[in-house]
Amino acid sequence: MSIRYSRLAILSSMLLFGQLAAAQEGRPTPPPRFQSLEIQKDRSVVVRLWAPKAESVRLTSSDLPLGGPMGAGVELKKNDAGVWEATLEPVAPGTYRYLFNVDGLAVVDPQAVETSQANAMTFGLFSVPGSEVSDLRDVPHGAVAERLYFSKSLGRMRRTHVYTPPGYETGTESYPVFYLLHGASDSDNSWSTVGKAGLILDNLIASGKAKPMVMVMPMGHTGAFSFGPDRGNFQKQMEEFNKDFVEDLKPFVESHYRLSDGRANRAIAGLSMGGAQTLDIAFGQLDQFAYVGVYSSGIFGIEGSGGPGGSNGQSWESAHEKTLDEASLKKGLELVWFATGKDDFLLKTTQATVKMLQSHGFDVVYEETDGGHTWIKWREHYLPAFAQKLFRTEDD
Repeated sequence: MSIRYSRLAILSSMLLFGQLAAAQEGRPTPPPRFQSLEIQKDRSVVVRLWAPKAESVRLTSSDLPLGGPMGAGVELKKNDAGVWEATLEPVAPGTYRYLFNVDGLAVVDPQAVETSQANAMTFGLFSVPGSEVSDLRDVPHGAVAERLYFSKSLGRMRRTHVYTPPGYETGTESYPVFYLLHGASDSDNSWSTVGKAGLILDNLIASGKAKPMVMVMPMGHTGAFSFGPDRGNFQKQMEEFNKDFVEDLKPFVESHYRLSDGRANRAIAGLSMGGAQTLDIAFGQLDQFAYVGVYSSGIFGIEGSGGPGGSNGQSWESAHEKTLDEASLKKGLELVWFATGKDDFLLKTTQATVKMLQSHGFDVVYEETDGGHTWIKWREHYLPAFAQKLFRTEDD
């Protein structure tokens, strides 16, 4: 018997002894050794979860083709060791959130190396390599920091994530600023985790496709939020966030970071709820922003459905009439950019909003793409496309 074999035998005996001892003492039995996620060369993904007493385990995800976050998902099968397993068909390159559903309870993968905070829960996170824009590459990298600031308008501390470009910490240069807002299901953590916004800018800056910039990813919710009939709460939070952004967040950022002065050096964009917030903020002080981006969104209710917040286009248009018809504000407005997928449930909202802005003389750039209301479009298409258009001069 070799020394190597003897050691393996001893380790196996110790593991078995430990399991027996744990069972006798009433302590939880340690799980067998396994890997919860394995990404194969063909981009298929093996998923596993140890749940020996569970009766059913499924995998759910908002972006993987599994039936959506509230859909049936993919069923896992249990082996004799109590490990549930399934193999997903090859997945397109990119980053994906996922959860296990164990007997009806949403469970985060205990082995998840990366996680992503959403509005009401935390997801496991994995990346399939091969993305042209969001892969981790051997290029100079910036930094994403969590920053706390006190919101006088809300009377409490708030959190935001801020990306600074490569070289910011050691330099003295000032940079333009890009405010990037998340959607109703997300948090200020989302754009830098599942959205990979920091890596996207790193890659674009390294290739010369985007200008170095500071990017601010704020918390768009001001309280507990859920989808449902309480449209008054939705509208209240939209108004509270607008006030917090203008009176607290923006002054904090612009007093704590080296930012270039003037409208030409400010951009704002957002997805879904964040797109509606972007329109509220930008058209409330259009003299402050030269670039405005709206991803999978518009004025909620403008097409007559009532929208997530129950507002309507006529009231929004009336409230912003002075801004919409002020010719001087259109000078220096470099870009108003919309993008929405043909399968997106807010497609008509986008189309109606674009038409309304065009009726007031705004030169709107609108891209109608394939796809739906998913991070695949926002991360892999809309953010990279918009970021490349920012802060360009005639010489660029």
